[in-house]
Amino acid sequence: MTAVATYQQTRGAFQARSDKGKPATRDVRNLANLGDTASTSRVLNLAAIGLVMSNEKDYIARPFFRDKQLNRAILIKHTLRANERDLFSRTRRTATKVIMPFDATDLRLGGRSVMVNQVGFEAFCRTQFGIGDVNSHIDVQILRLLDALPSLDPFLVREHLSRHGFKPGTCYLNISANDIQRMIGFANAEIEQLVRTAFGNAMVGGASIKLAGKILSNELDQELSPLRMTLRMSEEEFSEGIFSWRGFLYFKWRHEELQNEMRRVIQGLGSYQPVGAVDDQVRDYLREVRPRLGQRIAKAVNEVARTIGIYDRAYHALTQGQNPGPFRQFLLQGPKLFFELGETIGILGHIASFWSYRMTSSFATHRLTALEYADVLMDFDDSLMILGPDDED
Repeated sequence: MTAVATYQQTRGAFQARSDKGKPATRDVRNLANLGDTASTSRVLNLAAIGLVMSNEKDYIARPFFRDKQLNRAILIKHTLRANERDLFSRTRRTATKVIMPFDATDLRLGGRSVMVNQVGFEAFCRTQFGIGDVNSHIDVQILRLLDALPSLDPFLVREHLSRHGFKPGTCYLNISANDIQRMIGFANAEIEQLVRTAFGNAMVGGASIKLAGKILSNELDQELSPLRMTLRMSEEEFSEGIFSWRGFLYFKWRHEELQNEMRRVIQGLGSYQPVGAVDDQVRDYLREVRPRLGQRIAKAVNEVARTIGIYDRAYHALTQGQNPGPFRQFLLQGPKLFFELGETIGILGHIASFWSYRMTSSFATHRLTALEYADVLMDFDDSLMILGPDDED
């Protein structure tokens, strides 16, 4: 039996022992930890946002959800465990979990939860919202739109909801001014070559910055018509294609950011030393899982790079070869790649942000026990498993 299997079998016993005398379960402790984040690629913490922003005009005038309790929920892109997959009528690897805390000021008290589109979801909505027609309810529509996204990155959520006519206040999906500026700069560098191709050499510099802003903000007006005509796309195809392109620009930018972040995680996996006594099973598990996690993370980063390479080759054919065909085909078929890419970026982003928060921030002055560290690594391992088996498997 492998160290992983041994640890999985004994994990419950270890956890019960470590929780002895403590009122909070592992799940509740994890929920409480979410109170320290507002939003990441896997978590949209409306409870935390409400505690800070509830008196802001934008928060009141343009709520994320109409239902007040739902508007204080915590939404999580959740990796389905084996015993949860039967809750859905079709095969899927992740789901959108909605947790409504009993008390947003004390998440240790726990809360009610449901996964979007699981068996019983519509019955839950009828009870929660006091409605008969679930499909026409605005909050249900928004939940299903969020469930269709591969991650909860604020940029993607804001753009996806906007495309379907929902525009919650900016305070709910607040991207830092620094990140926006960095991304516009990145997008401008990407788009300048396209400006020359579609609009001619006379329109560069300020024009490319303006075009980048329109592509990133979904402002599809007549100024983009030359680009649509170059690609020979209908207005509907162009609108869908630009959304897919916007996602790729975002993920390409995130990939560049994540490379350094994941390098720190891989280095940390080998050097982090938990405190306290270590059971043999936990020691064996840590010895086995740490190198495997490093390999899986590196493989996932490389897979993202290969997928982005498909976009790069199509874009190069347009801008360097004056051949719009590959890029047009990419935009039409991009959504499949877009969602696969988003899922991987979301998982890597979750690992990077949690590692930074729990292992390297001021919070990390309280070092984890071996059992706590093993639980963190098992959660990482479970998340990465949905991306596919190891090569040797």
